[in-house]
Amino acid sequence: MAHEAVNLADRLSTFSELWTPKIVSAFNGHDVMVVKVNGEFVWHSHPDTDDLFFVLSGRLTIQMRDGDVTLGPGELYVVPKGVEHCPKAEEETHLIIIEPAGTPNTGDPDTAAVKTTI
Repeated sequence: MAHEAVNLADRLSTFSELWTPKIVSAFNGHDVMVVKVNGEFVWHSHPDTDDLFFVLSGRLTIQMRDGDVTLGPGELYVVPKGVEHCPKAEEETHLIIIEPAGTPNTGDPDTAAVKTTI
């Protein structure tokens, strides 16, 4: 079995699409993903799972109905399951997102981005 570190900067350099999480690793039934974001996403919730956002570069505001959380590089926030939220970024921002495998990024499988492994 080969042991290889995941270089996040290298993986992020392989794509330009926004709001399309790319799987870079997995553990205990969870996908570890990198994603590039800019602008505003859609309001959504995940009824069965929390949603972890970790900022690698840039700034991310997670809008929620009862107040916003703004994150910079090295900061993370976990949106509790069932809480409606809408991430937005004023500039291109790079994130790590960790979710149970198969979790749709919009909360709805019909409108979710197809997640690929890079």
